[in-house]
Amino acid sequence: MTLEEQDIDSVRRLSAAYEQIARELSKVIVGQQEVVEQLLISLFAGGHCLLVGVPGLAKTLMIRSLAESLSLDFNRIQFTPDLMPSDITGTEVIQEDKATGQREYRFIPGPVFANVILADEINRTPPKTQAALLEAMQEHQVTAGGQRHRLPTPFFVLATQNPIEQEGTYPLPEAQLDRFMFNIQVDYPSRDEELEIVRRTTADHRAMITAMLSAEDIAQLTHVVRKAPVADHVAQYAIELVRMTRKGREETPDFIGQYVQWGAGPRASQYLVLGAKSRAVLQGRTFVTTEDVQAVALPVLRHRMRTNFTADAEGITTDDLIRRLIELVPTVAADEQADKAFRSANAG
Repeated sequence: MTLEEQDIDSVRRLSAAYEQIARELSKVIVGQQEVVEQLLISLFAGGHCLLVGVPGLAKTLMIRSLAESLSLDFNRIQFTPDLMPSDITGTEVIQEDKATGQREYRFIPGPVFANVILADEINRTPPKTQAALLEAMQEHQVTAGGQRHRLPTPFFVLATQNPIEQEGTYPLPEAQLDRFMFNIQVDYPSRDEELEIVRRTTADHRAMITAMLSAEDIAQLTHVVRKAPVADHVAQYAIELVRMTRKGREETPDFIGQYVQWGAGPRASQYLVLGAKSRAVLQGRTFVTTEDVQAVALPVLRHRMRTNFTADAEGITTDDLIRRLIELVPTVAADEQADKAFRSANAG
């Protein structure tokens, strides 16, 4: 598949918009360039994100600011142990027609009916409510009273999770974790960044964010990302990386069998390629390389692998294992030559 001329123009437009959005977000967010990049890669690939970090790292502010920069409807849902499914999806109420006196059910949409949903502390709500959100994430619809109600387009769930507190929480089931395209780790700021944070947040000034793209623009640009061509050797590289996470196979390295309980499924291969496409387009390229796959490997794979007791006892994380796999599956000379030929054929 090759891009048409209008699609190539859209690639240039999206790349320019990406730089503008990053500048707008820098008005209120100090540092966190990698987090912002991963959020935008996932968003333009049409995927959901799980942000994991300790309190006070501006996860909520970042998501709200992102929605403002994209001119999208935004709703925040604070997940609590007593939250019911109807509290987020909506409910049916009995309404009386004053003219005829007849009563009928009418659906009242819940806060999930928006373009961007901030699911704050998603692991604090019971599985029943988590399952209600799962249908919205996967099917982009809500079912109430036997009727299906479509969610607005585009639709993104950006959930936050606190890795410190485990008491009174309900860990997300593996099926729901797998629906998140990226698991983004939000780390502490550097010394200089923390100084700038203190200066900004203790002054009497609030930065205003200018909207760059509309919902219609994002929906159209998401299709452009999917149209981006991928060479066979790049797709095979992504598949090989995923297959090596699964123990008990001939191609699996010894350290995977030693430290991994189970590996990533086929959805990881899909998201590796889709994330690589989105990253390439955001950088203004009409071709995808194995470097793009490597760049999104950590957020795609880290929540799709489960380490065993041996790894936990030795302090080995999924990130450590993924980095070792990337070193183990290098881009060979033949792949590099194929990259050059593919770039020449699809250069904008």
